[in-house]
Amino acid sequence: MPPRSRVTIKDVAAQAGVSVATVSKVLNNRYGVSADTFARVTAVIKDLGYEASLVAQSLRNHRTNVIGILVADIEPFSTELLKGAADAIRGTGFELVVYSAGGRTGDPHGWEQRYLTRLSGTLVDGAVLVTPAVDLEGIPGTPVVAVDPHTGRAALPTVDSDNLHGGRLATEHLLALGHRRIAMLTGREDLKSAQQRETGYRGALASAGVPVDEDLVRRGDYDPDVAAASARALLTGPDRPTAIFAANDTTAIAAIEAALDLGLRVPEDLSVVGFDNIPESALCTPPITTVQQPIREMGHRALELLVRLINGDEPADTHITLGTELVVRQSTRPLTS
Repeated sequence: MPPRSRVTIKDVAAQAGVSVATVSKVLNNRYGVSADTFARVTAVIKDLGYEASLVAQSLRNHRTNVIGILVADIEPFSTELLKGAADAIRGTGFELVVYSAGGRTGDPHGWEQRYLTRLSGTLVDGAVLVTPAVDLEGIPGTPVVAVDPHTGRAALPTVDSDNLHGGRLATEHLLALGHRRIAMLTGREDLKSAQQRETGYRGALASAGVPVDEDLVRRGDYDPDVAAASARALLTGPDRPTAIFAANDTTAIAAIEAALDLGLRVPEDLSVVGFDNIPESALCTPPITTVQQPIREMGHRALELLVRLINGDEPADTHITLGTELVVRQSTRPLTS
C-alpha cells in the first residue's frame, strides 16, 4: 500500500472553499477572518490532519517553537538528563526534539558543530548540547546551552555539577571505612568532569596522608568493557585493593561483575563506589554506594536557561554548577582485618 501523501495548505484551502492566504491567517491567528470562516477552516484542518511544516513556519515567523537536544548517544546519563528537560518544557509553549548520532559521530571532535549547523535556524530556535567535546561558540542567532562540556566552562552558557567535590566525597567515604588501598577506575581522559573526579580522589588521599599508588589508578573510560578488564587486572594482581572508586555507575557495575566472576564478595571482600546515581545503581546487586550528581536537574536547568535566552531574558548566571552528594547503599562496608 503506497504511503499517504502529506496534506498541504492548498488541500485545506480547497476543502474549506477559501484562499491559501485565509488558511495562513487562521494558522497564525491573524486578524481579517470572520468567526464562521475561522471555525470552518479549523474544522477542515482537524479533519484532514494538517500539520504546518516547521521549515515553512520558521520562514514565515522566524520561530519554530521547537528546542533541540543534541546527544552523541542515548545512554543512562543522557536519558536522565532528557527526563529533566522534558519536565522543564511543560508550559513554556515550546516542543522538544532529540537528535542523537547513535554513537556514530565519525569525528568525535566535530559532530556538535555539524549537527548544530544542520538544525539551527529552520528546525529549532535553540539547542542544548550534551557533553560537547569541543569549545563551541555556537551559531549566530541560535542560543545554545552546553551540559557538562568536555572542556569545562567556555564561551557558551553551561550547566554542570561539582565533580571535584564528588570525587573527594567518594574517596573520603572509603577512607572513613578504614580502606587505604583504594583503586580508581578513571573516566574519559578528554572530559573535564572526569579529570575533576580523579583530582578529587587524589586530593582526598593526600589530605589523609595516604600516598597515591599509581598502579591502582586504571582506565575506565566510562566504558564497561574497559572497566571490567581494568578491574580484573587490579583484583588478580598482588596486594589487590580493598576498595574501588569508579568514575561513573556503569563502570562501577562492571567492576562488581568482574569481582563476582573472580569469586569475590561485594562488599565483604571489596567495597565499590560509583558516580552519577543513575537508576541502575540502585537496582544492582548489591545496590551501589554512589555520588549523586543531579542529572535530571541539570537537564531541567539547562532547558530553563535556554528558554530565557531564546525569549531575550537576561539570566542572572549563564554558568551553573550544581552540588553533588554521597548516597550510601550496600556496596561499601568497613574494612575488616
